[in-house]
Amino acid sequence: MSVRIDRVVTSGTFSLDGGTWDVDNNVWIVGDDSEVVVIDAAHTAAPIIEAVGGRHVRGIVCTHGHNDHVTVAPELSTALDAPLYLHAADDVLWRQTHPAVVYTPIEDGQEIAVAGTDLRVLHTPGHSPGSCCLYLPEAGELFSGDTLFSGGPGATGRSYSDFPTIIGSIRDRLFALPPSTTVRTGHGDGTTIGTESPHLEEWIARGN
Repeated sequence: MSVRIDRVVTSGTFSLDGGTWDVDNNVWIVGDDSEVVVIDAAHTAAPIIEAVGGRHVRGIVCTHGHNDHVTVAPELSTALDAPLYLHAADDVLWRQTHPAVVYTPIEDGQEIAVAGTDLRVLHTPGHSPGSCCLYLPEAGELFSGDTLFSGGPGATGRSYSDFPTIIGSIRDRLFALPPSTTVRTGHGDGTTIGTESPHLEEWIARGN
């Protein structure tokens, strides 16, 4: 299998609960020389469109509805003639940024075909109710959004987040994957399942 994974880093802000923070986001483009899926739609469309490079886009999948991950989703959808995907449990967050834009709901276990393989949707609530990861079993790759990072789980200190829920998602869904699985995160550097899984009890003790 010859799946190609490109990373685009875009910069902007994340806003929720009356606060705003500067953030750098990873946008992942997964496919081959003919077709791709775009994972997340952060901040600025132009560099994402440039990285797609004229390839057919099977879909733009938002790992969750926080504004920094969906900023330019409608713009990309129009420019790339591609459907938008989001878990419906994050509709309340999506509507804060794009109140009049329709997306296609995704569900746990759904498979999104690209480049002769399938990205499998894993519903992993906690960072937000509709947070999802995308798993590429044949390549041993996980696109974790803001559910799992190098060093711990995603933040759960803001509205619609819950620490016990994210711990359950990571323990039951992500740590069930092979330890060699590469984790490509929504922000910052990646990691592996095997690197992170020994630290679960530390995270629980540390708390939110």
